[in-house]
Amino acid sequence: MNNAIRHTWVVSVGLFITLFVALSIIQVAMTDELNANPNNVRQVYEDRGAPRGAITVDGTAIAESIPSENSSFDYQRVYNEPELYSGITGTYSIAANPTGLEGTLNEYLSGQSDSQFFDRIASVFTGDTTDGGQVELTLDSELQQLAYDQIPDGTRGSIIVTEIATGDIKAMAAKPSYDNNLLAVQDSTELVQNQEQLETDPDLRYTSRAISSTLAPGSVFKLVDLVAMLESDDYESDTILDNPNSITLPDSNTQLENFDRGICGQRPQAELSWIVAQSCNTPFAEAAMDLGQGPIQDSAEAFGFNSEDLGIPLRVETSNFPEDLSDAALAQSSIGQFDVTSTPLQMNMVAAAIANDGTLMKPNLVDAIRGSDLQLLETSEPETLSEVTSEEVADEITEMMIGVVESGTATRAQTQSFQVAAKTGTAEVGDTGEVNSWITGFAPADDPQYAVTVAYERIDFDTGSSLTAPQMLTMLEAAIE
Repeated sequence: MNNAIRHTWVVSVGLFITLFVALSIIQVAMTDELNANPNNVRQVYEDRGAPRGAITVDGTAIAESIPSENSSFDYQRVYNEPELYSGITGTYSIAANPTGLEGTLNEYLSGQSDSQFFDRIASVFTGDTTDGGQVELTLDSELQQLAYDQIPDGTRGSIIVTEIATGDIKAMAAKPSYDNNLLAVQDSTELVQNQEQLETDPDLRYTSRAISSTLAPGSVFKLVDLVAMLESDDYESDTILDNPNSITLPDSNTQLENFDRGICGQRPQAELSWIVAQSCNTPFAEAAMDLGQGPIQDSAEAFGFNSEDLGIPLRVETSNFPEDLSDAALAQSSIGQFDVTSTPLQMNMVAAAIANDGTLMKPNLVDAIRGSDLQLLETSEPETLSEVTSEEVADEITEMMIGVVESGTATRAQTQSFQVAAKTGTAEVGDTGEVNSWITGFAPADDPQYAVTVAYERIDFDTGSSLTAPQMLTMLEAAIE
């Protein structure tokens, strides 16, 4: 080989190596930096128009990407039955960060998770677009539809159904809802107009109010009190307690009264089980002040109050039990008023833990995540959050909750098919004359399978009480039968 050929060969090899190294740096080492560059318009179009994975319920896509028509983007995100699911799926938008599960599970849906690494490497060499992963939810489509249909239009309501043994969420419906296709449009001007139109409704929540709305729980919070009371060994279901119609709170002129719509006034003294069934306030206030804040707060926090870490995987707003309470504030807090607030999901967790012999399971919305080839990437397993109380205490509370349905404030939840355990709640909303109306419970009481919580915000008492117990029963019957 003469010198000219040798020099040409060396230069050619050098150029090839240089080109290979440069391409490797660009394609691998600098990928994230280049993709994140705001001036990289091509990447923006590719990302926003990429074929994301589907979100499915019972094998049917409730969110999917379809080829775009008359658009600069290759694919359009489409939401099916949006009013049923928009508060759960959220939205993938061209002009804002993804919300709901679209945001929480974005790395899987976009194909960018660690478990999809080799798919991305393969696409570099093949030139194919990386398809996103598929997210399969725990929801039952029929239960979700039933829950949504039961909530009257014009109300602020939510219904949650969970499987007690696993924590799987089978239904989580709420109103008002919205069509998130309006936020998935691929024209920024149209997007802004649609968003402004949606936000003319002051009650709109982009995330389901079952997990985003914190409201005074009223007497459903007494389930939390009962754990502290029974664990103290000072109370049993047949303990006789004073039941005055009202008490004067310490260091104040404030009167705390039994609810005047009930029959608490018939018995100045009564067994704890009867007090629970009729939801009398004054005995619980007195018991809380006798026990002190510590046991009540410990019980609340064991159920999940004051925890900021709960993700299902959607972020859940923190339910609050306040600290450093005076005796008067503690008395009010014991009946779910003062500054106590709860999401509907939180009160579902309370009922479910009691039904599960005192064991609190983590609520969960995602059953499995699969790659674009449907290979299983992740699957959910039941997870215990805490051991709230003993089986004996849980059983005793269950018996008292059965009394609420059989002869107390939740007789509208009775059925011949199985025994129901429940607790009702009514929380006054300032001086508005409106209330938050609640029920949380489970069935069958002797072999619990499902927990159901129904909550209405800022509603008149008669309407709220006429909705909650019958709707809980309807959901239990549908889930069990």
